Amino acid sequence: MIEAAGGVLWRTNDDGRVEILLIHRPQRNDWSLPKGKLRRGENPRRGALREVREETGMRCDLGPELPPTRYIDAKGRDKRVRYWVMRVSSGRFRPNREVDFVRWFEFDEAMAMLSYDRDCDVIAALGSVLVSA
Repeated sequence: MIEAAGGVLWRTNDDGRVEILLIHRPQRNDWSLPKGKLRRGENPRRGALREVREETGMRCDLGPELPPTRYIDAKGRDKRVRYWVMRVSSGRFRPNREVDFVRWFEFDEAMAMLSYDRDCDVIAALGSVLVSA
């Protein structure tokens, strides 16, 4: 099984509404959450922070873990992705080889923009975490 990790970066806008950062990947022409494969022996929390930093340029504070997703990847391998709630502490996005741009979306817009239903489940879980906080 391929093990991966990532984050759901969130903030509140000037109107007090939750916004979520999504990435656009030009090779797949999709909108998704920042994530990536773990290195051999890498701690999943550290891997999630590393992947988010590599794809978005953002350094984040790690919050609670969200439910993982599991699916068959493009190469036919079983893949599990673990996600954490993240708040941006610093950083700035610069286009890179995997991500050409990022954008903050309000909660409902993010759900509509995501290319994969499994990512919607992760964002829904974030909503539950924020309500209970």
